[in-house]
Amino acid sequence: MVAAVLEDYTTAPISDADRALFAFISKVVEDSTSITAADLARARDAGWSDEALYDSITVCALFQFYNTWIDATGVSDMPGFAYDLSGKRLAEKGYAYAEEAAAARANGALAPAATVSASGT
Repeated sequence: MVAAVLEDYTTAPISDADRALFAFISKVVEDSTSITAADLARARDAGWSDEALYDSITVCALFQFYNTWIDATGVSDMPGFAYDLSGKRLAEKGYAYAEEAAAARANGALAPAATVSASGT
């Protein structure tokens, strides 16, 4: 099903509610200034709450920002094994480790987080 959605959500075997959300989000991504009250009404009529629409806008906007920032700064993607390790750590410890690391960094026990120069290094 994921492959079908990625290929064309308008013909994918998904619910009408999901199709309405994808149509709304497509407009957010392609031209957010063209969103109208009618676009919101269609998504609401399909069963999406204002909170769900707000969350979907927020997630898409953040991913667009991150992708643009990554492309412009030359930051490279992590290798697959790093995602595996990160997922395992999050599953086992949640975000507690990140909070502990931030506290240790603030106390000088850890080096500051790496920074990226304009050249991407």
